[in-house]
Amino acid sequence: MKIISICIITKNEEKNLEECLRHLAKLNYEIIVVDTGSIDNSIAIAKKYTKQVYFFEWCDDFSAARNFSISRASGDIIVVIDSDEFIVEFDKEVVEKIFEQNEIVIGRINRKEKFGVEGEFEAVNQINRVFSKKYYHYAGRIHEQVVSIKNETSKSAIDYETVNLPITVLHNGYSGEGLRLLKAERNIKLLMKELEISEDPYILYQLGKSYYMILDYFKACEYFSKGLKFDINPELEYVIDMVETYGYSLVNTKQYETALLLENIYDQFGNTADFQFLMGLIYMNNEMFEKAIEEFEKATRCKQSRVIGVNTYLAWYNIGVILECLGYKEKAIAYYEKCCDYEKAKERLVILS
Repeated sequence: MKIISICIITKNEEKNLEECLRHLAKLNYEIIVVDTGSIDNSIAIAKKYTKQVYFFEWCDDFSAARNFSISRASGDIIVVIDSDEFIVEFDKEVVEKIFEQNEIVIGRINRKEKFGVEGEFEAVNQINRVFSKKYYHYAGRIHEQVVSIKNETSKSAIDYETVNLPITVLHNGYSGEGLRLLKAERNIKLLMKELEISEDPYILYQLGKSYYMILDYFKACEYFSKGLKFDINPELEYVIDMVETYGYSLVNTKQYETALLLENIYDQFGNTADFQFLMGLIYMNNEMFEKAIEEFEKATRCKQSRVIGVNTYLAWYNIGVILECLGYKEKAIAYYEKCCDYEKAKERLVILS
């Protein structure tokens, strides 16, 4: 069996690090913790769970810190976890078997995180986090990405494929207004430095996401709009997310008519529950109720969604709201009842009963 090492970089994460490491310790893998300048109790917490605690002088470069942590690992296969992520699923047998059979693949994990004004929405994203250090490392000052190490003789990157792994983490990094603001300010500063080097659509996307996370939707719209002016592949996950988050930013800033322009790209993006739900929301806010109901119903016919609930209770709830506003009380009640334990639907049922 190939040795697996878990690599973490951290700074002032005492509120999260204990729980993160407590879950990881159950896996019985080597754990590498690299601290980039904590002044809280993070280092003492790390030493409770591993002897492999190292220090790295912060240089405004996440990839440099990541790659340093990887260099200290004795394992061939690296699992990268953030100190504000908590393992909720990790099928060791399946993961180990996959990398025994093919060490060139890059493993993708599921990351759940809440967003919205009160964290009322929960999304699941798949991100590249498990790979062989012989073939891959990190690149990018911030929102670093796994890239192949160029072959010293051919100077070319190797071809690879990704595989979805039975690993799920809960991301707690943006809980709490103060922490969310601090992290966003740090990220925006680093992203602006990257933007000075090159006006890359991915950097513009990440700037938009950073402003979105701190609820500055006007700024988010500005950077998403710039990013979407580039000729970019609509099948890339970050492009899909940029389109959808741009739509929500327009709705949150009440730019409802501008949001209708997303109709023009329906053929490219309209095959998912997430985009269909978004269009339903846009039609709803433009008082195009028949179209809104049609899109919400369409979303419920999709088996999967990135944002939890847009293909079930969130769509049914919005249909109920429309029907209630139009005076169809009994029909509205029927849709609210489909929402089961969704609190907002339960509140409407109490009022209507």
